[in-house]
Amino acid sequence: MESAISSPLSTSSHLLPSPSRSSLGSRSQSFPSLPNLRCPSFKSRCFLGIPFRSRQTQPIRCQSSNQQPAKDDGFVIEDVPHLTDFLSNLPSYPNPLKQSQAYAVVKQTFVSTDDVVAQKVVVQKDDPRGVHFRRAGPREKVYFKSDEVRACIVTCGGLCPGINTVIREIVCGLNYMYGVEDILGIEGGYRGFYSKNTLRLTPKVVNDIHKRGGTFLRTSRGGHDTNKIVDNIQDRGINQVYIIGGDGTQKGAALIYKEVEKRGLQVAVAGIPKTIDNDIAVIDKSFGFDTAVEEAQRAINAAHVEVESVENGVGIVKLMGRYSGFIALYATLASRDVDCCLVPESPFYLEGRGGLFEFVEERLKENGHVVIVLAEGAGQEYIAQEMQAVDGKDASGNKLLLDVGLWLTEKIKDHFTKVQKMAINTKYIDPTYMIRAIPSNASDNIYCTLLAQSAVHGAMAGFSGFTVGPVNSRHAYIPISRVTETQNTVNLTDRMWARLLASTNQPSFLEGNELHERVDKEDVDVINHNMRATSI
Repeated sequence: MESAISSPLSTSSHLLPSPSRSSLGSRSQSFPSLPNLRCPSFKSRCFLGIPFRSRQTQPIRCQSSNQQPAKDDGFVIEDVPHLTDFLSNLPSYPNPLKQSQAYAVVKQTFVSTDDVVAQKVVVQKDDPRGVHFRRAGPREKVYFKSDEVRACIVTCGGLCPGINTVIREIVCGLNYMYGVEDILGIEGGYRGFYSKNTLRLTPKVVNDIHKRGGTFLRTSRGGHDTNKIVDNIQDRGINQVYIIGGDGTQKGAALIYKEVEKRGLQVAVAGIPKTIDNDIAVIDKSFGFDTAVEEAQRAINAAHVEVESVENGVGIVKLMGRYSGFIALYATLASRDVDCCLVPESPFYLEGRGGLFEFVEERLKENGHVVIVLAEGAGQEYIAQEMQAVDGKDASGNKLLLDVGLWLTEKIKDHFTKVQKMAINTKYIDPTYMIRAIPSNASDNIYCTLLAQSAVHGAMAGFSGFTVGPVNSRHAYIPISRVTETQNTVNLTDRMWARLLASTNQPSFLEGNELHERVDKEDVDVINHNMRATSI
């Protein structure tokens, strides 16, 4: 899949000797640098004389007569579960890729057990080495015989460009790389497990589905019943489960893994994170995001053409972004035709000095037109106050949003016609469902292939309860809890937001002190630390 890591991580003396799976320790471990020590020959959760620190426990060290004090360099690996954690006698087998004609040309076919991916690549000289994840890719040993694998794939939640590509590449990866022929598609989301909806999947069946939008397996929200799902997995003899979905879906995948572990089943559970909003934590970006940004250009361009063609034209384009405004942010930067971008992370106000109405009026006098892009989650607090809306949620537990695009369009129209006595032409465009329903573009297709193949390699290698994604451009296996514990949001103190403000020349709607009050204290501490380091 990928060439060997060319960073110091792949050759550093701090990295560990290749550990056996039975010696893998806590899910989160810290490895100081020590001389090469020898451990007693008993089975231990300690890495060959290298002490480790878990975030939940005190440091544990192997006993050795020649053990020397070590300097803790802050190296932490957040590991993912493995089937041998609860099935200690599980046999392993040579990886079929050894006989693969395609992989014969690869210089290093298998990923070393020592290969890790750093979560942070920009550090200062005296900083700790920080958190690392296991690098994704094929291992030398697998824990499933190809002819004994029965895999299944399920898609849950909303639509997103690229879902069909992920389905296709999981099927083709299992079949072409590992010789797996028994693959099931679970139709209709989590409910499909216990409502007996299945489809036999082969490379021929999925051959051209990547050219279509939506999901070939259909989807639904909610319907997660852990016991029913695992009962069905057990009854059907399924031993690999591939789950494609967003935040709620991945939480469900974690519950399935826990129940599988509780029952002692040899079932690998792999998650592939999906969200068009790009709000999945840890990973660089989610699949479908590039396609969404590219397609959003069509709507922005249409709005710009419309408002340029009339007097005092005001174009408003609403894009996806329930809690995170990444699509609006990147689409605005890519377009260069946008005058103002509004995202959920940055509050705005309409009236008064420095408000949106004043800015729109200035742009109309200056250019004769204005284009506003806003994420669907922006300004929800204002609409809710005016409409006295009752909080509601969909089947996935997501808050039901009011249409901020229509609300803002009416507000601007009323202000300029009734208050300013100024005739304007408003054009409102909502391309949300058009963007969700299209096939993925070329870059997303490649990305989906890497995600799918990484998930297949991980499951065959016996990893379970993990999700996969790029961390600093290197694909890694990540504990599901890490991608569901928080959401990725636009950082208002980041250079990317500054680039947007510089591009649009829009007001920030916040004074500097107000802005810092809204960001996490941890972010402020990081900013202050960097400023101090620069001034030294």
